[in-house]
Amino acid sequence: MTRLATFTDAKGPRVGAVLPDGGMLDLSAVAPGGALAGRTQDMLALIEGGAAALAAVQTLATNPPAAAILPAGAWTLLAPIPRPRRNVFCVGRNYMDHVAEGDRTRGITNSELPKFPQFFTKAPDTVIAPEDWIPAHTGVTQWLDYEVELAAIIGTEGTDIPKERALDHVFGWTIGNDVTGRDLQRRYGQWFKGKSLDRSCPLGPWIVPAGELDALNTGIRCFVNGEKRQESNTAKMIFDVREIIHQLSIGFTLKPGDVIITGTPEGVGYAMVPPKTLQPGDVIECEIDGIGRLRNTVRAA
Repeated sequence: MTRLATFTDAKGPRVGAVLPDGGMLDLSAVAPGGALAGRTQDMLALIEGGAAALAAVQTLATNPPAAAILPAGAWTLLAPIPRPRRNVFCVGRNYMDHVAEGDRTRGITNSELPKFPQFFTKAPDTVIAPEDWIPAHTGVTQWLDYEVELAAIIGTEGTDIPKERALDHVFGWTIGNDVTGRDLQRRYGQWFKGKSLDRSCPLGPWIVPAGELDALNTGIRCFVNGEKRQESNTAKMIFDVREIIHQLSIGFTLKPGDVIITGTPEGVGYAMVPPKTLQPGDVIECEIDGIGRLRNTVRAA
């Protein structure tokens, strides 16, 4: 599995590939040239290098030059795209059982599934790294919640993308945690406010190239303090990733580096009986088979 990462150490942020032994292939330390020329300064540059740049990284990761390897523990992961160029695109109510549990909290017994994807966004500076901290936002929200989600990273620009060609526009996959102030989400009607609290979009731990994961059929789950809260499969999405990309791109150009998080399954805290909101000290681990785990801790700001 190829794991493309943005990391930092005393020399500052760079891009690399996490090796099987836990080391980091520092792409900035590889002799420049070929498909990687001008493509190693950040993840967006690497994404824009397309298939040729990705193939070059995969070849290097198979037989990495010793001088470009940083040992495990000598670096720290950042979010794969630490600051997206645009808002993070999101889909709400995209698993049937999640729709049903949300409706139950409002006294609705016969859930009606969305006929089209329900899009909203999170501000780009909500993105934080693996192992980074999430503010409890005490005094702002009484209903801080988690949502594990599959994130698609766009690699090729496109408008009006046909569903059957949608995956051709995906560079890779990572994990997102759509941290939400539920009371704010309902108070303001539009979801942006409740979804764009500071530091409310953990992303990572790395990007797995599109061709190395069957994103249409992979396990997804979330743990809080070791307790499994969510467990499902992306095959249970109401609108799969192909349909999401198709619908979002209608009359709207998707660009390399765009991040799309694709909805969360059932098991969120506000729908539990009794509800379990996030509190300072809580550890959230979001897991997707074929990618890994994204871990963050809530703390008082």
